[in-house]
Amino acid sequence: MKSIQLLTLAALLALGTTACNDKDFLDVPPRGALSDEQLNTPENADKQLIAAYSALANDGFTVPYTSLWPYGNLRSGDAYKGGGGIGDIEGFHFYETFTYNRTDVGNTDEVWFRLYVGIGRANEALRRLNAVTDAQMPNRQVRIAEARFLRGHFYFILKELFDRVPWLDETVPVETYDQVSNVALTSQQLWDKIAEDFQAGTTALPVNQPEVGRASRVAAKAYLAKVRLFQAYVQSETHQVTSIDQAKLQEVVRLTDEVISSGKHSLYTDFGNNFMSAFDNGNESVFAIQFSKDDGSPRGRINQGNKLNYPMNSEFGCCSFHQPSQNLVNAFKTDAQGLPLFSTFNATSLTAPADFQTNTVDPRLDHTVAIPTHPWKYDPSFVFQRSWVRLPDVYGQFMSQKELVGPGAPSFQKLPPFMSSTKNWAVIRYADVLLMKAEALIELGRPAEALPIVNQIRQRAQNSTQLLRQANGQPSSNYRIGQYPAGVWSQQYAREALRWERRLEFAMEGSRFFDLVRWGIAADYLNEYFRIEKTRRNYLQNANFTRGRDEYLPIPLNQINFSKGLYRQNPGW
Repeated sequence: MKSIQLLTLAALLALGTTACNDKDFLDVPPRGALSDEQLNTPENADKQLIAAYSALANDGFTVPYTSLWPYGNLRSGDAYKGGGGIGDIEGFHFYETFTYNRTDVGNTDEVWFRLYVGIGRANEALRRLNAVTDAQMPNRQVRIAEARFLRGHFYFILKELFDRVPWLDETVPVETYDQVSNVALTSQQLWDKIAEDFQAGTTALPVNQPEVGRASRVAAKAYLAKVRLFQAYVQSETHQVTSIDQAKLQEVVRLTDEVISSGKHSLYTDFGNNFMSAFDNGNESVFAIQFSKDDGSPRGRINQGNKLNYPMNSEFGCCSFHQPSQNLVNAFKTDAQGLPLFSTFNATSLTAPADFQTNTVDPRLDHTVAIPTHPWKYDPSFVFQRSWVRLPDVYGQFMSQKELVGPGAPSFQKLPPFMSSTKNWAVIRYADVLLMKAEALIELGRPAEALPIVNQIRQRAQNSTQLLRQANGQPSSNYRIGQYPAGVWSQQYAREALRWERRLEFAMEGSRFFDLVRWGIAADYLNEYFRIEKTRRNYLQNANFTRGRDEYLPIPLNQINFSKGLYRQNPGW
């Protein structure tokens, strides 16, 4: 064998010597390779854009960035980590409790990396698109706007998570990425850059795309409104809200009005339709991430980010993460008029099956939370049990439902030991557009104009009980929800009601923590939450939110090392 190896090596060396003496060889392009210029065709630019769309869902169960549940729910008081204990994906435990979070948590570094992969794909698509002409590619301007929309989406998530991140667009050479500081732009300037990407789509994108899943003009206006709403709450260097920009709020009102008047979107008649595969890409979906199976790829394009969140019963199997908190469940209680119990909701807890009949609750509770003895996901023959929870004595007896499907759903997919589905994930739905407008109006001192908008959301919730039935046809809980009366609707009351409405409407959808930070109330809110929860959950004994630090994740240590110390760490870390 050794002789064969030596002879082979000698033959290769001889061939190499001969080839190096043949000058003509140096003038022949390598076979099977394409130059960069050869890739600059309309067809390849389109393929690169599709790769950028694909990056929307290239997350994994340890680094979700579709639903953002570890960052937006675990850190907000709406959810417990769940799973097999505090050491089971301990990075998520660090997020939930704040105290032990560090700059070297691998999950934090990987979500940064994966989001920048998405940005890199969008930038590469833009480079290819910029290298062809409108004559060569008649839809070029539309595709450029789509690429910018996708880049804006990835940057929006990075901004929510880390605040100050490096802005890398298609004009920045890849080899100089480590020379761009994460504080080269101020926080407001970074918001403006993100806004510019969505602004491009408000004119260049069509109102209706011929292919499902592509960004539309209306989606660009809705996302731009979202950016401006976040940007309106001006923060100090230590993340404290110092003022609210009225001009930005006016822009939110204008943009949401344009989305509403387009007539393209409306609320589903039933709240639950948002969370069933049969209604994917329906009238309430403004922009959604698309998934698929049996599509010719090895394992399909299924939702990887929510794979951990299914119950531990035989029909599913793993892994009981992302469990609604007792505080969240209690927040759905209502008074005799069907209004929220703003100050007393958490004084007693809904735990036993009878509690859901002796108390009145908002119907959105059973659309959101899996409750023992209640049907799982609208199937009266498939009843959720406490035994389906992996560690009920640690993380409680409730589980999340919105992001999941039943085992009989056509979109369900087993990937042992995990489960998942091809159900879409809505990035923006029409209810969010309505509540963004209502919030802007309230902060502009025009709460009376916001009242019918908020009541429209509540009216839909009131009408969303038909799916929530037991096998005997009786309601699963005692539902009572009313509309807010004009007589109590001062600006302060309206603000509290709006914030409550956002919590119930989007519970477990990954947005709550970012709302708390945007409003400037995260520290007070979460430390009060921990004060009560420590009497319920032993694992939260050391949990504490540090004002001026925990509003954002730390810049990952690996990324600071990559920049050779150029990146500046967030305050407090």
